[in-house]
Amino acid sequence: MRLHGYFRSSAAWRVRIALNLKGVAVEHAFHHLRKGEQRAPDYLRLNPQGLLPALETDDGAVLTQSLAICEWLDETVPEPRLLPGDALERAHIRAVAQAIACDIHPVQNLKVLAALRALSLPEEEVTGWARRVIREGLEACERLVAAGKGPFLFGAAPTLADLCLIPQVGNARRFGAEIGDLPRISAAVAACEAHPAFVTAAPEHQPDAE
Repeated sequence: MRLHGYFRSSAAWRVRIALNLKGVAVEHAFHHLRKGEQRAPDYLRLNPQGLLPALETDDGAVLTQSLAICEWLDETVPEPRLLPGDALERAHIRAVAQAIACDIHPVQNLKVLAALRALSLPEEEVTGWARRVIREGLEACERLVAAGKGPFLFGAAPTLADLCLIPQVGNARRFGAEIGDLPRISAAVAACEAHPAFVTAAPEHQPDAE
């Protein structure tokens, strides 16, 4: 299999963690987001959205959208489960994963920040927007998982929600969003950052890291 990504792409980072947890080795193809390489014709033939990641499977299929790729991995490589438990628990896990991947990340990503800069907004207002979006979103996630048991967001093992959390925390740190006062989030971050699957998926450990 081949994973098309970029070292700092939050969505590609999620998939790298999933692959590591499942013990699935892939070939990596890197596309520099800031240089617009994801808009090159060859890549657009794979993913017409021009977004990262995309996963080419061994049988020639192309999968896009990080959560869809992670769920496909969970169905084809069952252990360890990214979506464990009964239907209700899986729904709660998906809700937190989607709160991060669909509600927080898209409105502070590179494309949105570039659009704000194109409006000639001062850089502090642009980064302030990102900080506010991340802080408010993770505050809501904290409430969603407040009653659960750790050390991860949904118990003793990482789930799809943790795969989404860690890249978003990376963005929080980059933009200076304070989240240290969120105890459940902080505990899950500590557990994830001690886990080898998360460590080796981190941006600084990727061959294309700048």
